[in-house]
Amino acid sequence: MLLVTFSTDGPPRLGVQRESDIVDVAALSPDAPTSLWDVVRGDAADAVTALLSGPIPESALHPIDAVRLHAPLRPGKIVGVGLNYTEHVTESARALDTAQELPQKPVLFCKPSTAVIGPGEAIEHNAALTSQLDWECELAVVIGRTAKRVTPERALDHVFGYSIVNDISARDQRRAGLWFYSKGQDTFAPFGPAIRTADEIPDPHALDLSLRVNGEVRQKSSTRYMLFRIPELIADISAGITLEPGDVIATGTPSGVGAGMSPQQWLWPGDVVEATVQHIGTLRNPVVDVR
Repeated sequence: MLLVTFSTDGPPRLGVQRESDIVDVAALSPDAPTSLWDVVRGDAADAVTALLSGPIPESALHPIDAVRLHAPLRPGKIVGVGLNYTEHVTESARALDTAQELPQKPVLFCKPSTAVIGPGEAIEHNAALTSQLDWECELAVVIGRTAKRVTPERALDHVFGYSIVNDISARDQRRAGLWFYSKGQDTFAPFGPAIRTADEIPDPHALDLSLRVNGEVRQKSSTRYMLFRIPELIADISAGITLEPGDVIATGTPSGVGAGMSPQQWLWPGDVVEATVQHIGTLRNPVVDVR
């Protein structure tokens, strides 16, 4: 299923995206789950599937272009993975004019949940804080079962589904080499537009991903080029940090970020950035000026 959080003229609620419409799950039954949290935290996915197998009234259908999509959920925590594509390691070293060896273990950082915005919401460009606002298209792993010290062999059992995170970064706000303030500011985690359940993505390491700025391709790659794959990431993180339902792992970005270009290119107010992952969709966000 391709699950979304959407609204029309009321509060956000759970939907299932089909080819041209959104099914309002709550309209199918008075006992239906009403939010994506209900599905991720519980065992409601089978109930939603069962509801979709029956007749769907017209009153439960909304054209996709007639609804507003929101971030699927507000993660408890977002664990970012840095330098997880070989070519991105090379371009990062070039941008910093330093030697850079491939990481021997995953490079981890956190983004706060306050950084999350949904599709169509604005990425804030604050000229008082940055003149080097950058993009990173990433496959997002949404945790569905508590993971504590899990093995790589069992790691994917804890995945609910997959989405997209655009890991926005203020490259000139690395403080003593740390990434939290650079990557954790408000609006720096566009997330969505949907979550594809794991049963419909049998191999998350075979997905094309790309990013466009104002229609121009800046990133184009595949998740098969990850340095550390998802089972390794979950095992490594959960060795010391419990992953809970609704947590998100942003699995890293391929080459093509603005800092790695020559000359370097950055996001500016008026730009529109679109991150796409195969079988999930396109996450589109404008950039706006804030002071």
